[in-house]
Amino acid sequence: MNAPETTIKAGTVVIGTIGSDCHIVGSTIISRSLDMANFNVIQLGACVSQQEFIEAALETNADAILVSSMYGMGFFDCEGLRESCTEAGLDDILLYIGGYLSVSNEDLNIIQKRYQGIGFDRVYPPATDLKNLAIELKQDIAGKA
Repeated sequence: MNAPETTIKAGTVVIGTIGSDCHIVGSTIISRSLDMANFNVIQLGACVSQQEFIEAALETNADAILVSSMYGMGFFDCEGLRESCTEAGLDDILLYIGGYLSVSNEDLNIIQKRYQGIGFDRVYPPATDLKNLAIELKQDIAGKA
């Protein structure tokens, strides 16, 4: 009898929709896509607080926190997240955000700079190719090692 094949996971990610945002479809699709790309995905669901993201990342030794926000107000929900991660000992955790990140038709470069200014490593618009997301996430996790 052959030993069961062991699959090495690409990394562990915590994902959910932040704050008062109850739009869960996007993060569910991303979770499924990352699972198929061999990530260990911890799906927290909708209306997730910063503290819940941090606690889940600590409990699972996550490589990244992926924040979804579809209602355009995510910036306010995300302010201070990087600092809170650092205070909790998650100094090197990757922070990604994606979705509808503004209530106006601002240029994506402006939106990206705004979120990078509060500590996010990558910022994605709604129509992001999930294969590219998985590739970039794998590269960023490997770069941390």
